[in-house]
Amino acid sequence: MNSSSIPLLDLNDFTPFFFEGSATPVVQQDFLERSFHIYNRKENPPIDYMSPNRRKFYKILHVTKGEAVLTIGLNEYVINKPAIAFIHPDNIISWKNKSGDHEGHFCLFHLDYLNSFSYLQDALRNYPFFKADKSVIALNTEESAKIEDCFREINQEYGSDREDKKEAIGLQLQLILFEGKRAGNHLVHQQVNETYRHLHDFINLLEATFVINSPADKIRLKTAAEFAQELHLHPNYLNTLIKQHTGKTLKTHIQDRLLYEAQALLRYTDWDIQEISSCLSFTEQANFALFFNRKTGVSPSKYRDGLLVVR
Repeated sequence: MNSSSIPLLDLNDFTPFFFEGSATPVVQQDFLERSFHIYNRKENPPIDYMSPNRRKFYKILHVTKGEAVLTIGLNEYVINKPAIAFIHPDNIISWKNKSGDHEGHFCLFHLDYLNSFSYLQDALRNYPFFKADKSVIALNTEESAKIEDCFREINQEYGSDREDKKEAIGLQLQLILFEGKRAGNHLVHQQVNETYRHLHDFINLLEATFVINSPADKIRLKTAAEFAQELHLHPNYLNTLIKQHTGKTLKTHIQDRLLYEAQALLRYTDWDIQEISSCLSFTEQANFALFFNRKTGVSPSKYRDGLLVVR
């Protein structure tokens, strides 16, 4: 295992880290690097959620049926007709259902999956609609049908054992980009309200804290008061709006994010526990073990050994 990076779970296997009891749960979404996944939205109906940035994967979402509010960055899109959304890994996103029936497809993929197709990687990097204020394209019936045909072809290839299926998937992805650009009818968006903006900015600052690429890296975990100061808000006000929006306090969000990082490092690197403890700014390994045990009910070493899967 390469100890300088953190391998990611396959989306089908990873356990979402929800901030439970909230109207908009915050979900850490990761899956295996150099992989591709496609999902039918009718078989996998969407939930209300908010996803931090640093996901490391691109998402293309095709809606043929269903109503929702999709927020990308600080741009809010009301989707009630066929549309396609191009979501960049660096964007904080949220989804709020407005109806119960949803159809269409979406795919998730790392650029490394397409490492044999540099032209397609370049096309994705330079595609103009992965920008937050241009991400959602309204589609007419004909345009939506063409794109849905592409997704169906991808789904068929994805489930096959053909040796050249990656090439076929790459061609269909390229066609989806072409059809989206040809449609070019950007869905009108509006700016988010002040409450959401504060939540967005807090999540962004919190995620930026956890940049760990080697055992030599060491985070500086801010207090709730320090986050509030950076956002130019009173700590009590910030804590109140975050709790109202997500169901958990600011302090709990910080601790849950610290736990998520600890679990990722324990499960997907070969670094020793002392190194992980230091990376996460615990002064003593014993303090790290106490924190981890209090949150999960097991010690870091038992968690790593797989004696108990924490869910």
